[in-house]
Amino acid sequence: MEPLTTYPLRCSGPKAKVSLVVNVASDCQLTDRNYLALQGLHKEFGPSHFSVLAFPCNQFGDSEPRPSKEVESFARNNYGVTFPIFHKIKILGPEAEPAFRFLVDSTKKEPRWNFWKYLVNPEGQVVKSWKPEEPIEVIRPEIAALVRQMIIKKKEDL
Repeated sequence: MEPLTTYPLRCSGPKAKVSLVVNVASDCQLTDRNYLALQGLHKEFGPSHFSVLAFPCNQFGDSEPRPSKEVESFARNNYGVTFPIFHKIKILGPEAEPAFRFLVDSTKKEPRWNFWKYLVNPEGQVVKSWKPEEPIEVIRPEIAALVRQMIIKKKEDL
């Protein structure tokens, strides 16, 4: 389980990646579909150029009652998740984690439920956001385009 501070959203250099930041929950009607799809994206594009960054949150319908360590075990054991799962945080209100305030401020889109997704480029800029019900097939081309741009830029910089 990683604390949020170990993975800044703004980064540069050879380790910079495209990231899909997601607020996750274990006891939600969207859990199965989303964890499987997110793992598929992570497997397809990561881990060198892309990562899903999962942030458990219990602010929507009490759908993440587990402690942080149990959330990680649940996701790994039930869905084979290999992407980073961070400590449980608050993403709304005055106690919102600064990283999520940055995402919301950048897009003017505040999560209204679990599995809200924010696409962040390697420079730390929020490119786009999606509601939980958006199919992964809509998100995949956006990730592919950013990863392709990143690879081309790295080759040019050599």
